Amino acid sequence: MLDKTYQPKNFEGPIYSAWEGARAFAAGRGDREGAKPFAVVIPPPNVTGSLHMGHALNNTLQDVLVRFERMRGRDVLWQPGTDHAGIATQIVVERQLMERQEPNRRTMGREKFIERIWQWKEESGNTIIGQLKRLGCSCDWSRQRFTMDDGLSKAVRKVFVELHRAGLIYKDKRLVNWDPQLLTAISDLEVEQIESKGHLWHLRYPIEGVTFDPEDPSTFIVVATTRPETMLGDTAVAVHPDDERYKHLVGKNVILPIIGRRIPIVADEYSDPEKGSGAVKITPAHDFNDFEVGKRHGLPMISVLSKDARLDIGPETDFMQGVEMTPQLQGKVLEWNGVFRFAARTMIVECMENHDYLETIEAHVHAVPHGDRSGAVIEPFLTDQWYVDAATLAKPAIEAVRSGRTTFAPKSWESTYFHWMENIQPWCISRQLWWGHQIPAWYGPDGEIFVAENESDAKAVAKAHYGKDEPLARDEDVLDTWFSSGLWPFSTLGWPDETPELARYYPTDVLVTGFDIIFFWIARMMMMGLHFMDEVPFRNIYIHALVRDEKGQKMSKSKGNVIDPLELIDAYGADALRFTLAAMAAQGRDIKLSGARVEGYRNFATKLWNASRFAMMNDCIPVADFDPKSAQTTQNRWIAGELERSVSAVTEALEGFRFNDAAGAIYHFIWHIYCDWYLELSKPVFAGEDEAAKAETRAMAAYVLDKALQLLHPFMPFVTEELWEKRAPEGTRRDSLLMLTDWPTHQGLQDASADAEIEWVIRLVSNVRSVRAEMNVPAGAKVPLVISGAEDKTKKHVAAHLETLSRLARIETIDFAETPPAGSVQIVLDEATIALPLQGVIDMDAEASRLKREIDKVGAEITQIDAKLANDKFVSRAPQHVVEEQRERKADAETTATKLEQALKRLEAAL
Repeated sequence: MLDKTYQPKNFEGPIYSAWEGARAFAAGRGDREGAKPFAVVIPPPNVTGSLHMGHALNNTLQDVLVRFERMRGRDVLWQPGTDHAGIATQIVVERQLMERQEPNRRTMGREKFIERIWQWKEESGNTIIGQLKRLGCSCDWSRQRFTMDDGLSKAVRKVFVELHRAGLIYKDKRLVNWDPQLLTAISDLEVEQIESKGHLWHLRYPIEGVTFDPEDPSTFIVVATTRPETMLGDTAVAVHPDDERYKHLVGKNVILPIIGRRIPIVADEYSDPEKGSGAVKITPAHDFNDFEVGKRHGLPMISVLSKDARLDIGPETDFMQGVEMTPQLQGKVLEWNGVFRFAARTMIVECMENHDYLETIEAHVHAVPHGDRSGAVIEPFLTDQWYVDAATLAKPAIEAVRSGRTTFAPKSWESTYFHWMENIQPWCISRQLWWGHQIPAWYGPDGEIFVAENESDAKAVAKAHYGKDEPLARDEDVLDTWFSSGLWPFSTLGWPDETPELARYYPTDVLVTGFDIIFFWIARMMMMGLHFMDEVPFRNIYIHALVRDEKGQKMSKSKGNVIDPLELIDAYGADALRFTLAAMAAQGRDIKLSGARVEGYRNFATKLWNASRFAMMNDCIPVADFDPKSAQTTQNRWIAGELERSVSAVTEALEGFRFNDAAGAIYHFIWHIYCDWYLELSKPVFAGEDEAAKAETRAMAAYVLDKALQLLHPFMPFVTEELWEKRAPEGTRRDSLLMLTDWPTHQGLQDASADAEIEWVIRLVSNVRSVRAEMNVPAGAKVPLVISGAEDKTKKHVAAHLETLSRLARIETIDFAETPPAGSVQIVLDEATIALPLQGVIDMDAEASRLKREIDKVGAEITQIDAKLANDKFVSRAPQHVVEEQRERKADAETTATKLEQALKRLEAAL
């Protein structure tokens, strides 16, 4: 027998162990020989990671799909693994060394430091795997991969060498996002834009050949900047070609204040005539937009910052391009060399002000890029890096989506994909770290580069080049983490070896991921898969939304609104969290999550648990070979049809990645159809003396519950598996784990006459209950019911369900009459009028007064909310979630007002 209460922590662990013990998650199971494959690759979480709500949503949706397809007979591979997370892992281990007061990585040396990271990985690097198991993820853990394991490392080296050989990987000097604390280039995804209070400094740049006069605007051009320290590297001033104010100056020069460098005034559409003075300073070595302007006009790229964000303006540096050594330069400016950027900013502004080159300072709020790991302000930095020719690789990837070989759901994300791919920039793939795939490139004594999969091959190529053996030095940089994860769909299957798994499971069927990595991961997997496999890596891409807090705010540690999925699992069980996330995963709509919502779905699991206990207490035990088509009684024929409709609804929704619709359909069936109505309709049968009807109803109740458990299993795997096993006939065990049973498929179970009859019962009971609630009829009070204008069909329905109607609607008697009695509240149901004589049961005059007061109260609330929403200041200044909350309150109040007004009309009609 089941425990009296639903306690998920008592069985979730043992059930997961049972699944693993039965190798239920394994791809290529013997019972799936010849089955159509279904493959999904997990977005590999960082090896340093711990389960957050994004992981919980992403992996819940994947698990729903793979459990669904596994039950549909597919040979499922859900490929798991973790990412080596170059920066994050290196930071974690360096911090550990510092906390333990051990030698730092520089003292330790590269080889020993990497050994230490591998040691940390073995000890602590699988934390998130255990957490994914707690969530119920049914990955084939026997195939777990790591982006730095031997096989994937082999794939990375081969890809690098082949792309380099094809001219698609090359070395170039370009701007990158530079972290001056970690001393490495980082990707755009690792840059966090933080809104900051700063300043906009308006500077006067003297026009060449004219005597500078700060009182005469014709002698200078005003430019504005948020980073005055970068002016030391300015190589032009840009104005819009159509800006009449500056047309006469295009082709002339300005003299860079303090420095004396002559720089041209160029016409370029990058300059916005409507913004500021319409003129902008151009610093190609320190701004991404300026870099492009500089390329268009052939401007010098003068870097004035060092890797650690100090001024780098010594006499032998790029800074001296076009600059004559003057006493001021030597005695003042060059003394700034080595000063940190923000201190230098203060010095430069002070110097500009002292020489009348500072026009004004304006308070300015703007987004400042920060490294998401270090917290340091990021610098656009000109440096030699390795790049992939992404524009060339993007062309087949664009065509694959346009032609429908790969589709997005929701489809609207395709335009985002196309926009980025059609404007793609060279992909910087080198990082100045120690942890990662070291770039397979070696340098000869003259700087010649030799790219090979290993050092011996590089030496052989070098010997052929030089005609003799020469010492080679390996490139110290490592590859961007996204480079190895871009190979994930095929490298995890054994590529570059021609493995059986690669032949069977590639291309994969669906990728489930967030919109924020369409550019960083999806695009790169598409490019790499098509180039090396000549086939797309996945047929479908499902893009899920963000999980936000209950007010719609993005979760962040600084806001203190982060919801820990593990805490929710501890409190409510994994099934409740999973179902909440799936039920709220509407396409294109962010999830507003709260503990109360999860608790609500824990109550759903409790409802299912209690219904199963009720069924078992009434001997509703699965009957072998029971045929639902054999049912004779009306409620059994009706529930069989409802089951068929629910199977179709859940199946179609999952096939279309409409997780919320699928969850909503099974929730409605179990709670509202099976529990609220079918079991209630069955109680008189269980208590009656018709043994044939009783046996049929017991068999049907057990059959439908089994099928409901199968439909619910992808969403709530633990409780359904527990109930499946515990509900087996006494002394027996099920033939199979629930997760390995066949997905329900039904045809021919719907019965129109049974549907119509039971629907009539449901409508009558629901209407009577509604009226009782509206009229404040005491819950325990039984009231008479009088039906007028009834045809034979209605009379037959009443006779067949008299006991059920009386019990569920709290009816004392049911009578038929020509007309409704005086003083009764009336409901029209089909051809009949249903009357509830409430005179004497409630004080009808007092109830009418109460309803009027409630209507006035709700009306006042609507008026108050309308006034707020009509206030432009409130709508524009209040946080979005507060405005949305007011709109929701108004909608709820209007619904309440409508119900109260309907109730009052009914009551007044009875007076």
